[in-house]
Amino acid sequence: MLQPLEHRGPDDRGAYVTSGKDARTVALGHQRLSIIDLTSGHQPMSNEDDRLWIVFNGEIYNHRELRQELKARGHRYRTDSDTETVIHAFEEYGADCVHKLRGMFAFAIWDERKKQLFAARDRLGIKPFYYAFKNGTFLFASEIKAILASGLVPAAVNHAALPEFFTMAQTIEESTLFADVKRLMPGHLLRVDGSEITTERYWDWQFTEQESPRPDSYYVERFTELFDDSVQAHLLSDVPLGIFLSGGLDSSLIAAVMAKHMSSPVQTFSVGFEDRYYNEFDYSRIVARHIGAEHHEVTLTPRQLFDSLPKLIWHEDEPLKGAASVALYFVAELARRHVKVVLTGEGSDELFAGYNDRYWGARIARRLARWGGGVIPEAAKRRLLRKVLWQLPLPLAVKKKISHTHLYLQENLEGLFFDNFHSVFTRDMQGELLVAELARGLAAHDPYANSLEYFHRTKSDTFLHQMLYTDLKTDLVELLMKQDQMSMAASLESRVPFLDHKLVEFAGTLPDRLALRGRAGKWLVKKAAEPYLPREIIYRPKMGFPVPFEAWIKEDQSGFIRDALLGSKAKGRGFFNHTYVEKLLTLHRSGQRDCHSQIWMLLNFELWQREFFDRRADDRNGHAPIALSCGDPQTLAHGILYHGNGALDYH
Repeated sequence: MLQPLEHRGPDDRGAYVTSGKDARTVALGHQRLSIIDLTSGHQPMSNEDDRLWIVFNGEIYNHRELRQELKARGHRYRTDSDTETVIHAFEEYGADCVHKLRGMFAFAIWDERKKQLFAARDRLGIKPFYYAFKNGTFLFASEIKAILASGLVPAAVNHAALPEFFTMAQTIEESTLFADVKRLMPGHLLRVDGSEITTERYWDWQFTEQESPRPDSYYVERFTELFDDSVQAHLLSDVPLGIFLSGGLDSSLIAAVMAKHMSSPVQTFSVGFEDRYYNEFDYSRIVARHIGAEHHEVTLTPRQLFDSLPKLIWHEDEPLKGAASVALYFVAELARRHVKVVLTGEGSDELFAGYNDRYWGARIARRLARWGGGVIPEAAKRRLLRKVLWQLPLPLAVKKKISHTHLYLQENLEGLFFDNFHSVFTRDMQGELLVAELARGLAAHDPYANSLEYFHRTKSDTFLHQMLYTDLKTDLVELLMKQDQMSMAASLESRVPFLDHKLVEFAGTLPDRLALRGRAGKWLVKKAAEPYLPREIIYRPKMGFPVPFEAWIKEDQSGFIRDALLGSKAKGRGFFNHTYVEKLLTLHRSGQRDCHSQIWMLLNFELWQREFFDRRADDRNGHAPIALSCGDPQTLAHGILYHGNGALDYH
């Protein structure tokens, strides 16, 4: 189980195995990426009397303050590691220790005397924790592939999760795409006592209004203070660190505050694309010059993206939700040549309404639906518009905008918010995508149920708060998983200053006007950034992570995508109506529709099955892969992997 995790911790490996005298054997293993206390932080680590044993992944930014508190209570330290602070905090406070911890973490502690396992995951889900219980054995790991490597949990598709996955491009709540493998949710504890496994939520994002109105200036000052403190805390490291710099508002503000607290130039890293595609190099260079950074860049080509997909799907364990994962991996590889830790801008959009088109658009669509509802019967309206819209002689961009209005969508939450801004294959589209027998078998599984539960669980009746809370509990969890696994694939630790829990809790106190003003999002962050950054950076249009996959599909001269989606291997799996898949490819290549999200999902789902099911089957059948080099052996530019069963993969 340790072997497939070596990339996460190439600096050290350790294991603790009990004797099993009580008919129960416990084994803890750890791969270490050394960041703090490089010489004595070996894991698994025990407390003073070897009763408690811990494996820990993450960083505790207040561990020095906690260390003094715990020493005063009589705890004896043997290392300078934050891991030891976690185990002493558990020894002192029990499960309540999580409330003392400021940082990102996933850890498990075995109590040798009580014969119990306690585990916890940080409040926002920055660090991953997967687990399974099979035939009386409990297993857990930072990545699913380690659980599969045990040989105790077979790799099998979780069919019940497919409707949600094809709609939301991810699974929500505990389920993963692997049957029998679950994730511990953010802000949750887990206990294993014999065969009894229980989980419990210990933290949630709350929205609380101030008792008396405060001026905007108060919130700007308070945000600036908390953000500065968070960035400074995230600089805790015994190794070099830098930042992924896109040139957008969030990463640029972090970089500027880093420069304020660092005595040496900030190391900044950016990824872009060939000149004929849009990239953000111009903006990241402006910021790098502005703060006096040492700036580094990497350019990603279409061939690199397609060639890297199998490897990165293996690293991410499940199909990649977006092409940005590939760009993230390549910039992580670049950064790892210079530093061991990077800061990133994830989290700001979900806290401060950065997806302004989504939040503003959903608000407007909802209002229009209320004002104009009932003029035309909804079902008739939708049937008519969906039938004629895409044949109208209008630019595709205009037709796409119409498709995001209440005239085209169901006039309910499912349509106006989820189908409008989240769904890849809507409920209706899945009826065409899935083969009839599978669709009937999955009809009872509502793809929107988990997301709707989060929306309605929000302890606020403000529509913006409900959208933000839902995105923080769904999309952000997936983004953080991608961030962690793509950076760790390059043996690089990534940190997210916007998600310091003190800052997150402050964001829950903000009036709507400080997040979304008219159509502009992140008003508060922009105002706080004015002393640090040029206005052309602060107030430029939001671009996200603009990987030009939409164009690359049309330029797929080798037919890689078509072969993957319509080849005999894909057709033989029995999931999809391949006439419909071919229709999607034709519509996209002709420019009649933008189907790149659907094509990306189907491609990744097929490659995921090849990586985790076909190859494992080959291994079980004794077909060891044979690598045949072709071309320049110095660059290994080309190669063929022969699986022994007639399957050839081009690399």
